[in-house]
Amino acid sequence: MRSAILTFAPIILSASLSAQGVFSNNTQVVLEKVIQDYPNHFYNIKGQLIGQALQTARYKSTLEIPGSASCTVILATTTAGTGSDWRCVVLQTADFNEARNRFAEIYDQLSNSIITTEKQKTFILNGQYETPTQERKYTEVLFSLLPGVGEMKRLHVDLTLNAADQGWVVALNVSDQGPREIARY
Repeated sequence: MRSAILTFAPIILSASLSAQGVFSNNTQVVLEKVIQDYPNHFYNIKGQLIGQALQTARYKSTLEIPGSASCTVILATTTAGTGSDWRCVVLQTADFNEARNRFAEIYDQLSNSIITTEKQKTFILNGQYETPTQERKYTEVLFSLLPGVGEMKRLHVDLTLNAADQGWVVALNVSDQGPREIARY
């Protein structure tokens, strides 16, 4: 009996940890792949061209968070250089409580995640949670990669919940510019 317990204990422990999402979850896995492609301006996750306007091109992303409404890669060329942005609309809903709960769920999945880049550098994704309220039409959590070194200093990851024409939108954004600096259309 004891040997059976010792045999199955690692399997049970492993299953319970993965069910809790302690070490990894689908959102974190997708975000890690997006961050790994950040130095390439998201070239490897850029899919079909969706639209183009002036100096901005928008592409469908080949990486998506499960259940998301849409994920896109936006490339903008300005006199200052090229900016790149990966934007995922995680949820669009008329129900504020559903949006607030999804916002909190995404935050919990990402907060203090360990992100490993292609060069095997390890970072921790860290951000201060802000509780959304229906009266405030925009809530944002800015995540940082710790330690912020090299080209990863320019990386911005933000989770937003904002009021839209038809209700509420929860979005996750990865960019090399400030969260509101890149052109969106």
